[in-house]
Amino acid sequence: MTKDVIVVIGAGGIGQAIARRQGFGKTVLLADANTQTLAKAASDLSNASYAVVQQQVDVTSRASVQALAEAAAALGPIMQVINTAGLSPNMAPVNKVLEVDLYGSAVVFEEFGKVIAPGGAGLIISSMAGHMMRPLPLEDEQLLATVPADELLALPCLQPDAIPNTLVAYMVAKRANFLRVQAEAVKWGERGARINAISPGIIVTPLAAHELNSEIGDIYRAMVAASPAKRMAPPDEIAIAASFLLGPDAGFITGSDLLIDGGVIAAMRAGRLPTPG
Repeated sequence: MTKDVIVVIGAGGIGQAIARRQGFGKTVLLADANTQTLAKAASDLSNASYAVVQQQVDVTSRASVQALAEAAAALGPIMQVINTAGLSPNMAPVNKVLEVDLYGSAVVFEEFGKVIAPGGAGLIISSMAGHMMRPLPLEDEQLLATVPADELLALPCLQPDAIPNTLVAYMVAKRANFLRVQAEAVKWGERGARINAISPGIIVTPLAAHELNSEIGDIYRAMVAASPAKRMAPPDEIAIAASFLLGPDAGFITGSDLLIDGGVIAAMRAGRLPTPG
């Protein structure tokens, strides 16, 4: 009997945690741009008796994402697609942040929306940063939600005069993720599938460590100190929430975004932290 297929894009801390929680007894197609990260994560899962197939993917290349979707469909019915790929503001220039976090996410929505099985579910791991900024003008938000992915990066609201630095690029990309999820929920629903987003706060992963040890590390520490939870979270806490959103108990939830940030955004709204931008 062919096993159900779970696709996990991004083999970092959160991607691995979700793969471990969701993938046992199924075929896990694990994908990442970094072949070393991918091989290590796939080996760890395989050694723990998971059925793992690995494939390199570049989410900024439609052909690469198409190839991943085709490979997944060849393995069996695609029941879950989880996209955790992303770059933080301190990891890349503006254009690359927009390519990976905004365009790449939209391409994954489009390509896997063509092959997701009835009853399936998708999930993008976005960021609390999408909740930090004020809403964009209505026309810009509608365009970010609905224009074909290949037209996204040409939008006026994404040009250099509107995106002055990587932090703004990151916040806009993450807000666009949620806007896109709402629009894609309608299209995925035509196949009998659902799609949602999770917006994590500061999660203890190598990416977070990179940020904490960077020149903006004090900003992250101030967020933790001001938040009601007063702590960061391990990837497993995100995986628990992902399991709910991907599973049958969330059958009435689609086009939604779940903020899991320990109350950082609440602290901003209460004036205990400055609002970026």
